[in-house]
Amino acid sequence: MNSQAEIFQAIDVEQSAVINKLIHWSTVNSGTSNLNGLAKMAELIEAEFSGLKDISQRITLNSTETLADDGESIKVHYGDVLKFQKRPEAEVQVLLCGHMDTVFPADHFFQSTQFKDSNTLHGPGVADMKGGLLVMIQALKAFEHHPLASSIGWEVVINPDEETGSIGSAEELRKSAEKALVGMVYEPALADGTLAGERKGSGNFSIKVTGKSAHAGREFHQGRNAIALLSRVFSQLDEINLISTLESKSVTVNLGRVAGGGALNIVPDLAVGHFNVRMSNLQEQVWVKEKIAAIVEKANSQEGYCVELFGNFSRIPKTTNPAFEKLCQWLIECGNHLSVPIQFKATGGCCDGNNLNDAGLPNIDTLGVRGGNIHTENEFMLIDSFAERVKLSYLLLEKIALNHTEIKY
Repeated sequence: MNSQAEIFQAIDVEQSAVINKLIHWSTVNSGTSNLNGLAKMAELIEAEFSGLKDISQRITLNSTETLADDGESIKVHYGDVLKFQKRPEAEVQVLLCGHMDTVFPADHFFQSTQFKDSNTLHGPGVADMKGGLLVMIQALKAFEHHPLASSIGWEVVINPDEETGSIGSAEELRKSAEKALVGMVYEPALADGTLAGERKGSGNFSIKVTGKSAHAGREFHQGRNAIALLSRVFSQLDEINLISTLESKSVTVNLGRVAGGGALNIVPDLAVGHFNVRMSNLQEQVWVKEKIAAIVEKANSQEGYCVELFGNFSRIPKTTNPAFEKLCQWLIECGNHLSVPIQFKATGGCCDGNNLNDAGLPNIDTLGVRGGNIHTENEFMLIDSFAERVKLSYLLLEKIALNHTEIKY
């Protein structure tokens, strides 16, 4: 066993080598749909845990179905979930979560990584969240040298589909969450170090409008224009944003993609639209669900049309509770120990922290590196945040080991 000063010195010394590893990881494309790339990432991650875990699993996920732009149902296939456990027999269990997928598909132009300056690394997934995965791994390696390490067990879950809502891996997250006392998730913090507090919930939906084709010249009035009706439906969905504001709600409806039509001399008989909904609490979720249902029902009453709604809410809002507040307090104390200011703020984004919270597990979900411009070709992470965030996780694990009886729901 080593002193804290020795462990922290080792973390500092190892930072340069781990950043080089991050550069390699970020050049392995692992977009959610790139199953070959995800398999390569899984092998790299398994190698990191080879001498660290007691038990490992690679779990094949079932495919799911979604509505394609042509109105047909298609299967969605996923990479594997990785699970690693240490001391599963321990009374106190901590769940650490991360994801290996990025938003950049195999054919995206953003595939390379480079230093923007001495403290800024620019590349796909360097912040979200391959940098976070390496923070998690280094923190666990460091904590295994702590005299209290034997008093707690940990499980790591790394999924391949977080960026598309963790639809395939949601059940595996829930299973692991139900066995743990607290959760630690490695999404990136903001560049200034701010972490996410409360999070909005989210749902992805699709509307399929089936009308009737006809010649646009000879028989125009015999047709039923699916694009025209979808346009009216989407306009009404967009009006929910104004109604939400007027009623002091925080619901947002984002109209994301539309498809339909063909030759301009044919009345189109099919149109498909996809949209996302966000809300801050379950009451708002019920409210917006009723609004959407009423719009679809009204559209379906139009003669000669069939209007179908697909999708659901995949992540419920993450709201505060005493256990979460205790975790936040502990992390603030850990930050004070390192002279690192810690603050939290609510966000409209969602992540697997929502899933863990839904399963009853209090968690902090932005323990990864500091960075920004995620989900864009300008994504970056700040290099000096790496060792800083490893030490924060190390100290938080220490707090959990010492004070776990203070976690109350």
